[in-house]
Amino acid sequence: MKRNLTLLLLLGSAALFAQTNIKLEGTLFDQKSNQPISGKNFTIEGLNIQAKTDEKGHYEVSVPDDVYQIELKVDGYQIITKSLTDTDAVNLYLQPEDFKDGKIDLSTAVVTATKSKSSEANLLNLQKKSIKIVESIGSAELERKGVSDAASAVAKMAGVTKQEGSGDVFVRGLGDRYNYTSLNGLPLPSENPSNKNIKLELFPTDIIEYISLSKTFNVRMMADFGGANIDIASKLYEGKGFFEIGTGLNLNSNAISEKDFKLQDGPNWFGFQNTKIPANATNGYFFKNSFNPQTKSAVAGGFNVKGGKSYKFDNGSKFGFFASASFDNSAQSIENGIARTVDAEGKNLKGFNDYTKNSYSTNTTGMVNLYYDFNANNKLRANSIFINNTTQSLQEYKGFIRDLAEDDNGFIRRATYEKNQVFVNQLLGDHKLNSRSEFHWGLSYNAVNQDMPDRLQNTMRLNKQSGQYTLASQDASLSNRYFQKLNENEISANLEYNFTLGGDLKDYKAKISVGYQARHKERDFEANQFNLKLTQSGIVVDPNNLDAIFNQSNFGYDKLYTIETFDMDGKGGYRSQTYTGQKDIQVGFVEIEYNFTDRLTALLGVRAEYLKQSIDWYTALSKGKNSFDQFELLPSLALRYKLTDKQNLRFATSKTYTLPQFKETAMFVYEDVTETFRGNPMLYPSTNYNADIKWEWFPKNGEVVSFGGFGKYIQDPINTTTIASSSNDISYVNSGDWGYAVGAELEVRKAIYDNKTSNPEQITVGLNAAYMYSNQELNNDKVYEETLFNGQRINTNFTNKEDAFTGASDLITNADISYSKKWEQGGSLMATVAYNYFSDRIYALGTETRGNQVDKGFSTLDFILRSRLNKNIGINFSAKNLLNPTIDRVQENSNGDAITLSYKKGLNFNLSVNYQF
Repeated sequence: MKRNLTLLLLLGSAALFAQTNIKLEGTLFDQKSNQPISGKNFTIEGLNIQAKTDEKGHYEVSVPDDVYQIELKVDGYQIITKSLTDTDAVNLYLQPEDFKDGKIDLSTAVVTATKSKSSEANLLNLQKKSIKIVESIGSAELERKGVSDAASAVAKMAGVTKQEGSGDVFVRGLGDRYNYTSLNGLPLPSENPSNKNIKLELFPTDIIEYISLSKTFNVRMMADFGGANIDIASKLYEGKGFFEIGTGLNLNSNAISEKDFKLQDGPNWFGFQNTKIPANATNGYFFKNSFNPQTKSAVAGGFNVKGGKSYKFDNGSKFGFFASASFDNSAQSIENGIARTVDAEGKNLKGFNDYTKNSYSTNTTGMVNLYYDFNANNKLRANSIFINNTTQSLQEYKGFIRDLAEDDNGFIRRATYEKNQVFVNQLLGDHKLNSRSEFHWGLSYNAVNQDMPDRLQNTMRLNKQSGQYTLASQDASLSNRYFQKLNENEISANLEYNFTLGGDLKDYKAKISVGYQARHKERDFEANQFNLKLTQSGIVVDPNNLDAIFNQSNFGYDKLYTIETFDMDGKGGYRSQTYTGQKDIQVGFVEIEYNFTDRLTALLGVRAEYLKQSIDWYTALSKGKNSFDQFELLPSLALRYKLTDKQNLRFATSKTYTLPQFKETAMFVYEDVTETFRGNPMLYPSTNYNADIKWEWFPKNGEVVSFGGFGKYIQDPINTTTIASSSNDISYVNSGDWGYAVGAELEVRKAIYDNKTSNPEQITVGLNAAYMYSNQELNNDKVYEETLFNGQRINTNFTNKEDAFTGASDLITNADISYSKKWEQGGSLMATVAYNYFSDRIYALGTETRGNQVDKGFSTLDFILRSRLNKNIGINFSAKNLLNPTIDRVQENSNGDAITLSYKKGLNFNLSVNYQF
């Protein structure tokens, strides 16, 4: 009786590079007799390798070093699947189904080879072979570190931090405007009108294969680049069918200890609500949602389903799919909150000494990924991702309010609901035309809908003697309802043709790539604020029953209040504040990869880019339009020298630019409780010059030690700053002629204990650290001369003539230690302790002789435990923010720092269970 042996090793994207092999060894047993299967031959198809078990059933084979798993199939025996990501010593036990003669013939056994994309070993292998300087983090490492979304994943990489409270990612101290985010190489839109990049927290790790972080530019990337290109590779499933369901519980220590966890009226548990501006909004009180805060549950959780399967047909074609759907929510509350301002001498601490915030967020995500390989030379892939993210917050500020100009008995409550919907659709193709040429293409259509329906704000004053609150009436806007909507559509295309000289696609002297890219984006933005103007002062109110005042019976000039908004026609009609933006980019690029020797390789590229960006607006500030267009030739160079087979020395340099965003150039005012932002139509792009050098050593499979240095020089850097005026609005300016940053980065990943047995056991450690120094010119005269618009200019009064970049920490460190163990029957255990620290960084540049506002550095500590009871049931637990540090922002002044913002987030706990069929 003949039996078949099939070894499946999943294939990654390194097919163009020479493969490095490792030794895979073990013993093949008949589980019923517990005897080794000796002296049997088998063949590894496609690798031209033959092997044989010895008299003790032992075998040794040389396989690709990015092995993912092996699957053993023998007629009459149960299928055995073994993961090889943690061990290269594999003993296989054949469990009979209905087998009687006990004899096995492996002489016709066949092994088919493919490779993994997301294992740590494979991603490091790709990093080692790539000519470009790139770092990646895959789904295996994300699971080990208990990472739940793309933002947290990127923050685990060297030189990267997240800004507390915003979700913005800073790479080497450079924030949102300097980074660029893509999905499978195609651009992603932003869901936030204030940002260039999409919030990475929207992407759960369930839909991520791996994330690549490129801190150096190459000609395939969008040139609006200064910090890094963050590319998310969506999940592609190749393997036998599976279906998994899971559920979990999320708790925040502050939120569950809150006796009365309150949020605004309107959204349901899933975060959805359908609220629109009422008809005749200024002619009566027809708003749907209540002003009165509602008590909600602080217990949160989620559920998810995912599955996939691939098929191989007789004609050699393959089809596969992966689909997932998930819902997660979380409740948060901050304690010991302070939010205030300080004068130039550090005196007169004005503001809110009692600041609280309850928040609730949801994320609903669905993804479908399909692929069809006609044959080994022609492949298609389609992705559709839908994300619905909602956030609710109820903020209360008690203390001094400048508009009241009385005492510190003011009280502001703001309730905000925001819904962001992102729909991403991609179609990609890869075609090998012959042994020396190939063609790649990609098309995408992205749509974004951002909605902030019915943000509620009220301002009151407490009479401490009577204990009564009265509504503030000094300005019509002190009680208001605000509606905001953004719609954005974007079409992108990538085309690329590669051909080789002096060899084929796997082994060549030179490879030449030519390509074309196009991007067209349109954005429409609309905002309306309805001010509830009081007709009399001293109206006594219950803060938790504001509906007793703001209702239809009290509406009218002869009653308690009226409703006003922007550009009213006196007949009840009004016009919204709007802006419309459009961006078009046309690109051609050429890149040459040349192997001078077997050790020295160069990658030289030139990107020719024509850009046009325009915007027109109609707002409370003005009506107008602005546009700019530019043509850029952007060169890049990358060099790799192989010191040994395990060591590389790299160098890269490039020229790029940084664009102002739509909202930054529109004359639109956005009012936060403590800050007011407005645009600058005269803002223009800055130019960036980048250089990196890096040494890498890969001691063993899955290990790396690297050290590198970098430098960036920026002409006409863009900064956010306070305008020198009575209103102290914040705007965006080209603040000086120059800025630069230099730094060094270190990364170590090492297995300190590795027991490669049938029950593999491993302890690994990881460390990355980045140190950076930055400096930039701050020139008031330059700002004044360059910002003339409609007869007005922007005045600034920087405290310092030179200063560091905003958002730039001098020191950033990440460290983790993990223990893992697996058992023969499919059980596993993995425990990780992860630590992060970043030092002080500037939040806002100092003006009017005041020092900078600085976010003080702090540390976080997380514990993650993941287990599988067997091949079907998994139980996971995490405890995050265990140190629960006080998060402080201070105003630096000559006589010492003064705290302007302070709070604690609390501890976050998660318990989840999943079952795989």
